[in-house]
Amino acid sequence: MKVVFVEQVEGSGYPGDVKDVANGFARNYLLPRGLAVPANASSLQHAKALAGKEEKRQEKLDSEGHDLQSKLEGVVLTFEERVGEQGRLFGSVTVSHIADKLSALLGGEFDRHKVLMPDPLRQLGRFDVRLRLSRNVEGTVAVQVVDQALGAIPTPEAPVAEESPAAEAAATNEAVAEKASPRRKKTAAANTTPDGAPEA
Repeated sequence: MKVVFVEQVEGSGYPGDVKDVANGFARNYLLPRGLAVPANASSLQHAKALAGKEEKRQEKLDSEGHDLQSKLEGVVLTFEERVGEQGRLFGSVTVSHIADKLSALLGGEFDRHKVLMPDPLRQLGRFDVRLRLSRNVEGTVAVQVVDQALGAIPTPEAPVAEESPAAEAAATNEAVAEKASPRRKKTAAANTTPDGAPEA
């Protein structure tokens, strides 16, 4: 059956598309849900208007996709995971994990269906993961999987504080005073009588 799509149906058609589809698919799914209408003179004319509107909408989505691609340049999504023998993860990094990281990074929900990764990541390493940013725009994001035990970045040692010139001078004067104090004690002892009273 030939139909005119009036709504986007993933994997089947976009608004304004005129396509032949299986009779059962049209009668049981597309037509009852208002996703498409039978192709006739009137609907074919309407298809042209829909197609023009869809083209403008798609241009906007493609532009947003290119902007998003630019934002992701140089970005590395790091996952710290527990690792078993031979570097295999106890779990895995899935499309949902990557979508969640992108959502947090971009400040809005990133659809996990836009992450084009056929299988979860189960090994340590760095991977380039494909993203469907719009119908006509694809991008990539770098994903790095590291050992949870080694993933923490060590805290740098605090710099050693240098003494100020004033403090340094005070310390020098104190040392000189300590060296001189025994001499003062000896002089005082020499000027006292046997009973401890100072000489007249």
